[in-house]
Parts: sequence; structure tokens; C-alpha cells
Amino acid sequence: MPKNLVQKILDSHVASGTPKAGEPVELVIDQTLTQDATGTMAYIQLEAMGVDQVKTELSVSYVDHNTLQSGYMNADDHAYLQSVAAKHGVLFSRPGNGICHQVHLERFAKPGRTLIGSDSHTPTAGAMASIAMGAGGLDVAKAMAGLTYRITYPEVVNVRLEGELPHGVSSKDIILELLRRLSVKGGVGRIFEYTGPGVKNLSVYQRATITNMGAELGATTSIFPSDETTRAFLARQQREEDYMPMEADPDADYDETVVINLSGLQPLAACPHSPDNVKPVSELAGMKVDQVSIGSCTNSGFEDLMKAANVLKGKTVAPNVSLTVSPGSRQVLTKLIENGALATFVQAGARILECTCGPCIGMGQSPKTDGVSLRTFNRNFYGRSGTLSAGVYLVSPETAAASAVAGVFTDPSTVDYSDAIPAEPSYVDDSMICQPSDDPESVEIIRGPNIKPLPENTPLAAHIEKKAVIKLPDNITTDHIAPAGAEVLPYRSNIEKLSTFVFRNNKEGFADVCQANDGGFIVAGENYGQGSSREHAAMAPMYLGIKAVMAKSFARIHKANLINFGIIPLTFGNPADYDDIDEMDVLAIEDTTQAATGKVSVKNVTKGTEYVMDCDITDDDFVLLQHGGALNFIKNSQPLN
Repeated sequence: MPKNLVQKILDSHVASGTPKAGEPVELVIDQTLTQDATGTMAYIQLEAMGVDQVKTELSVSYVDHNTLQSGYMNADDHAYLQSVAAKHGVLFSRPGNGICHQVHLERFAKPGRTLIGSDSHTPTAGAMASIAMGAGGLDVAKAMAGLTYRITYPEVVNVRLEGELPHGVSSKDIILELLRRLSVKGGVGRIFEYTGPGVKNLSVYQRATITNMGAELGATTSIFPSDETTRAFLARQQREEDYMPMEADPDADYDETVVINLSGLQPLAACPHSPDNVKPVSELAGMKVDQVSIGSCTNSGFEDLMKAANVLKGKTVAPNVSLTVSPGSRQVLTKLIENGALATFVQAGARILECTCGPCIGMGQSPKTDGVSLRTFNRNFYGRSGTLSAGVYLVSPETAAASAVAGVFTDPSTVDYSDAIPAEPSYVDDSMICQPSDDPESVEIIRGPNIKPLPENTPLAAHIEKKAVIKLPDNITTDHIAPAGAEVLPYRSNIEKLSTFVFRNNKEGFADVCQANDGGFIVAGENYGQGSSREHAAMAPMYLGIKAVMAKSFARIHKANLINFGIIPLTFGNPADYDDIDEMDVLAIEDTTQAATGKVSVKNVTKGTEYVMDCDITDDDFVLLQHGGALNFIKNSQPLN
């Protein structure tokens, strides 16, 4: 029977379960990656499992998020990460070497492999025909320990690309068009596989922009075939031996097909405050711009920055605009230095930032009050930039550069610049990637004062009666739950401190409310927990005593994180029941063992009403909930070494 590309790779990695859409399966994982904002906790969890050496084919620890060292906390985390990587068999990419997804694409991603990473944009490696998925740090730790990774076998959507991108239109506009059509909920439970004659017209960097931002669809991942374009990219990276051709069989079946004619696209922008609030740039033309930021794991590759340099060449940034440029890796930065493009940016008035996530994760460069910021990033959630009143727009490098020069929103298809870029040099330097120790027993793990022990949960009680300590609308992101930014990120390894920031932009003093009421329940609308894979958005609420989240629907990764930390994910069987609950109502789950049946009775003690809620979990998930989370279960099971 013919198979699509997703089925070929997934089916070869299924350890147990039925490879059929909607069925739970356990996958063997070949590679893992972590980054420093989530990695510290992942390695603390790996240590707690008692694992001596990682069991994967490859695991890499990257430092790219928390590099603004305004105190000792981030530097302490980095020292811990480097020492724990050396001891446990993990490669370590030092600060300044680059953004995890860019470096992994350049140096490690391989066709046909499975990869999970403690960052929701891990699907970037799908540009290399990998099944690459974002996951919570605990799931990544489990994979490093040699355990399988559980997912619901996804539907596969065929995105058929036809035609060729016209002047001024980029691969960013392809994924924005898909978001415009399908929304941030359109990819839940699905993998997007790109096919068609238009694929051959896209470079690996262009494909990576699309797979990266496919995370904003809520997709499990996205993937492109491995073809001659892939081979050429790997040859430039001096690892052509990693190439293998991979594509769907002729006449392979898909659950749905979406057709995009590249020739008919126009420059697009995602308007505040959601990646699917998409409008043509032509409709925004003339709007005053205050800040432009080019970079992030979505658009900081060699081609992205060369195209921006072409637009900026011989021009100067408008007086009202602050322009920043963040190369995605040291490799990219070196190439820009050698071919003169870095000088073009400097001469145009750009501020050059280091090869990190930087402004994308709220680590510096917050816009001014009420400022309009154009960013080549993947997310523009409310408050993520660090300025609550700012309007953040997601655009292509070409739109960003053209608008920086004009000082107003500018359609790059109306600007005269060269579409040609020089051939990318075959330059490789892995000197900032540290190998694990040959003598791991001698390695002492460095633990600074900001690295706190893991918070522990209690086993699931038979009866839970708590208040609804917060009621939230649709599309609550993990940025709402556990905020990003320079003030908060340094405490990712200190859950006690981090918990004080939970929902700080939704309900002032939320942590105090939880403490005063011995925890509680969270009530929310659709797509609860979308965005980043940060498990802290489950771990910190668990620390505050949250026992269940009652929502209209959940984002995939966050639901898994809730289960991993012993919080029951319940969905409203009748959406109208959501409207019946008020904040601080007393709710009671009379019998938590009902979670195993898929239906849970919840009483509203305050109003004297009762709701039947769905609990869409597997038998294995229920076992984790009973133990109070996955780590408790693992610690109570047989040793992993």
C-alpha cells in the first residue's frame, strides 16, 4: 500500500500501538535537543531518573535563550548545563554559537530521523525530512533515558505547492497564508506534508521557515521531502553522507489536501496579537513603524539575511526606526562578515545583536510604549515583546527591511532590489560545540544557588474540592501562564520563584490566591496552552496546587505536560457549562477514578449544578495521573540503567 512521507518515517519508529490516525502510539526517538530556558529542568529530571549516559543516537544541549546576564542566575544555569552534558553524554553548544533550530538544521538534522526538543519550534528540522516535534522537557528527558515518546497518531495534510514565488514574496508569506486560511487551531492533531512542483523552487532555508512556523498552526509537525536541494545543503555543510532521498510514494493517501499557488501570493503580515490575524502588507502600507527586528529561528538563516541586505544596500534606516539584526548562528555571522553583508547592515544603521533568540523570547529590545514593531519572528502574543501596549507584526525579512528604510509599513514587491544572492560558502566551524567527557565519572556537576530541587506532586486524591481560582478566555498561551522575558526567564530552574509570575498579566496576585485557597482549578476556553512547549506552564501551576484544568480544548504539547505533572485535563462535554462557572465558584470532582472512563462528573457546589466533562486520556496517562505525574511514576518503577 502506498505511503506518504510521514507514514514512512513514523511507522518505522512505532514501538507499540496501531499506526492509525487518532490512535496512541509509542515512538522510538533518535535525536533530542534542549535549550537553556527549558533544558536546565529537563536535565534535573534526567538526573532524578538515575540515568548515567543518554540512550539516544544524538542529544544536544543548546544555550540560546537566557544569554542576557544581568545577574548570576543565567550564568549559573549555563555552567550546570555544560557540566551535566559532559557527564551524561550530551553535546553542548556554547552561548553565542547560535539558535538551537538553526544550528541543528546546519549540523545535525538528518532525513528519516525522529527528533523531539524542549522547544515548540523543533519542527524546523522537518525541512530536512525529519519527524521533529516539540515536547515538554520531561518527555525529552524520558527520551534521553531511552524511553519511548507517546503521541496520538496524526492525520496527514498534503500542502501542495505550485508555481514560484514572485519578487518581494518569501517563504514567510507561504506559512502566513496557511495560518490565514486555517487559524492557530487548524493543525491540532495533524502533520503538514509539503509536496508538489513548487517544492523544488524552495531552498532548505525557505522550507525551514515554513516548518518552523507551522508550530503556530498547532500542528504536531511539518515536513518536506529530502531531494537534490537537501543534498546540496548537506554538501555545503560538509556532511553529504547524511543524505538519503525520501518522498511520498506515488498515489499516497492524505486526510486532506490544501493547494497554494506560490505565483499568486503577496506579502503578508500577522497583526496583533496572534499569528493567524493575517492581512496583506498592501493594506497596512503607510502605517508608521517604530522598531524592526530581523532574526529568530524563523528567519535568521544565510538566505534570509542576504535578502534583507539586498533591500538595505546603499540605504539608511529611517530616523524613526530602530533596526536590529540577529544572525541565527555563528556560521551565518561569519559568512556575512566574509561577503560584506554585515557591513551593509552596519552602514544602514542596524544594531547587530548576538546569535541568539534575543527579542523573540522577550530577552531585550522591548518596543516603546504604544510602539509598532515589525519582527521576522513566529509569535506576536500579547506581552511577549515585553511591552504590553506595543503592536507587534510578523513579517518577512524583505518586508522588514523595506519598512525599516521607509519608516512606514512598505510592500517589498513595490521596491526595486535584486532577488539574486551570492552562493552560500561551504564553511563549517564546530569549535563552539563541546563533546561529552571521555571520563564522565570525574565530571563534577556545577549547581549554583538558583538551581532548586524539583517540586514534588502528591498522588491523585480520590475526591478533590477546590475553587475555580481563575477563569480564562480562548487561546490562552503558555506566555500567559508562565511569561517569557528578561525578568522571568532566569528563574526557569527555580519553580518556587517562577510560580510568583504565573498569570501575572491575567490576574494580579494569582499565586497568592492559590496559596490562600490551597490550590484550585483553572477554567479556560478553547486551545488552552497554545504556543511554547515550556513545561513550566504546567509545573508552576502544579507547585501552586492546581489539580485540574477544565477547558473547551487543549493544545497538544501542553495537555501532555499537564498529565506529566499530575494535573487532570478535562474538556467541557457541553460548552455552555463553561458559561455557568464563575471565578471562585467551589467545584468538586467526586470520584477522580472516573478519569479512566473518559467521563468525569464535576459538581458546582456554589451553584448546585453538575457537569459531565470529557477526559480524553489513555490508560497509561491515567496511571501517570494516579502517581501524581510521570516523574513520580518513573522514580517508583525499575531503574533505567
